[in-house]
Amino acid sequence: MAIDRRREAAGGGPGRQPAPAEENGSLPPGDAAASAPLGGRAGSGGGAEIQPLPPLHPGGGPHSSCCSVAAAPSLLLLDYDGSVLPFLGGLGGGYQKTLVLLTWIPALFIGFSQFSDSFLLDQPNFWCRGAGKGAELAGVTATGRWGDVGNGTSPPTTPFSTAAWGAPGNRSNSSGADGGDTPPLPSPPDKGDNASNCDCHAWDYGIRTGLVQNVVSKWDLVCDNAWKVHIAKFSLLVGLIFGYLITGCIADWVGRRPVLLCSIIFILIFGLTVALSVNVTMFSTLRFFEGFCLAGIILTLYALRIELCPPGKRFMITMVASFVAMAGQFLMPGLAALCRDWQVLQALIICPFLLMLLYWSIFPESLRWLMATQQFESAKRLILHFTQKNCMSPESDIKGVMPELEKELSRRPKKVCIVKVVGTRNLWKNIVVLCVNSLTGFGIHHCFARSMMGHEVKVPLLENFYADYYTMASIALASCLAMCVVVRFLGRRGGLLLFMILTALASLLQLGLLNLIGKYSQHPDSGMSDSIKDKFSIAFSIVGMFASHAVGSLSVFFCAEITPTVIRCGGLGLVLASAGFGMLTAPIIDLHNQKGYFLHHIIFACCTLICIICILLLPESRDQNLPENISNGEHYTRQPLLPHKKGEQPLLLTNAELKDYSGLHDAAAAGDGLPEGATANGMKAM
Repeated sequence: MAIDRRREAAGGGPGRQPAPAEENGSLPPGDAAASAPLGGRAGSGGGAEIQPLPPLHPGGGPHSSCCSVAAAPSLLLLDYDGSVLPFLGGLGGGYQKTLVLLTWIPALFIGFSQFSDSFLLDQPNFWCRGAGKGAELAGVTATGRWGDVGNGTSPPTTPFSTAAWGAPGNRSNSSGADGGDTPPLPSPPDKGDNASNCDCHAWDYGIRTGLVQNVVSKWDLVCDNAWKVHIAKFSLLVGLIFGYLITGCIADWVGRRPVLLCSIIFILIFGLTVALSVNVTMFSTLRFFEGFCLAGIILTLYALRIELCPPGKRFMITMVASFVAMAGQFLMPGLAALCRDWQVLQALIICPFLLMLLYWSIFPESLRWLMATQQFESAKRLILHFTQKNCMSPESDIKGVMPELEKELSRRPKKVCIVKVVGTRNLWKNIVVLCVNSLTGFGIHHCFARSMMGHEVKVPLLENFYADYYTMASIALASCLAMCVVVRFLGRRGGLLLFMILTALASLLQLGLLNLIGKYSQHPDSGMSDSIKDKFSIAFSIVGMFASHAVGSLSVFFCAEITPTVIRCGGLGLVLASAGFGMLTAPIIDLHNQKGYFLHHIIFACCTLICIICILLLPESRDQNLPENISNGEHYTRQPLLPHKKGEQPLLLTNAELKDYSGLHDAAAAGDGLPEGATANGMKAM
């Protein structure tokens, strides 16, 4: 009875339900105030806005807002992009520009680490040591030549490996002997000779990557031991996948800065220890942990970069970081030629991370994350630090952020785990769609690379390691440049849809049209030859790699924008881990000597068609404020790609047009008060 009297005194009446309390940093769905200021600017392509929802219970009037203010922090503090960021000067503040620059510099070191496998684990030509100059090669394990000598089947293939000889200075053997007497490349032996040629106790190698010695030549990973090369390639990718999933959840709980700093410390430990490996098992194990720590650095820097920027600058800032990472990819061959030994190369790749130890004292925690998780005391100290660094006066606080912050200092922090997304209605669907897009984009990329670099394509330009490597890098660079233009005009969703359509077309044409050309080329009077088929294959492969790279990269960026701040790293971790699974298909197919490659391509081609439909379900996030909590993320609504014509009634209502039906049971109980012929929602009965 005492509870009922208190409810009546609050104006809600005995039948009124109390407003639900906030949980884990997210506002109750009925609290319209949390999402009202976060609408942002509507995108030019009819983008979605974070719409305010009406109160859950009808008749609440001003009393319902009074109850929600008691349960939620100030609206001003929840509107980070509209209140806090302008108070700090946006990206125009000198301190913010310095922090963005500090997120760009490590991208160069990350680029070195991500592409190191192409040099450390490249499979060279090899022959039995002591054979004369005219002796037969035991095997050529690279792409575009005859099979692996262990079983006489087609060789394991990587996108960057070739069978061409490098310069004489690049030829080496496991004992460091001079490569001047390297025998010329003979005709391929038959299967019987391949089996006998593995009966050798010492090998000489012709390495094409600029190194005198790499991991394969160090431990003779050829013939029966060739499978260990692919396990070593697995290790870094699997470490990245586990790292994305685990460090993403930890970063949402303890913060971005602690995860970043711990990852830096441990990548220095494991990365430098990799260079001291005594066998391939130790090498593979340490590479797993190196990948795990590298994932923590990649993920936290990505999230920090997004959270520092205002809506109009996020994509540009992210693309600059991508270009810096590509600079590392382009510089990697020169670095390998300079080091000459794989152990020196590995140490040189890891040592620059020593500079990032200074981030402990110069890089702060994400202010946006502190505000979203209601850690207002830490946020106040950080805001004062920002104003001091930017030489700002307190009078610039026009909206009164600091006075409102003072009132909320006693509030307890509310942190959220990515598991909470399971209970949402829209957010989990958006994340799943982007995970499938990322998996498909990076997975089918290997199919296109295999088609272009494979043994069936006989193009002299592609029979050189550096030509292969820089062709792949150039396609990725062109893809990022095209993304900048397309996203500017079509937005995130329109750009992702366009690139996915291009990927699907390239894949279907390569699977269907090339088979048709191959069938007609068998007829002498058709006028078609295998060279025409090869040229079409290269053209479709280039378009496919170009589009699929954009699909994968744009899916990751899209997820970072639509995932709320309180679980942003967890959502990013899921999409990046999906990308890692897609890339993992390449060494899996290589390990099985390309068995199942055609089925692999067909499965991903079907996935592209599914993704085209699913992309239409995503919201548009261009020029929108970042959602701060789960409630904000739920209020992103899907809009049509094209704006409505004047006088045209949209088929889907927006959140602002949705009516409140939560009190229908109350209205039914009080049905005597309704006029005759009227219904509970005010519509005239027919």
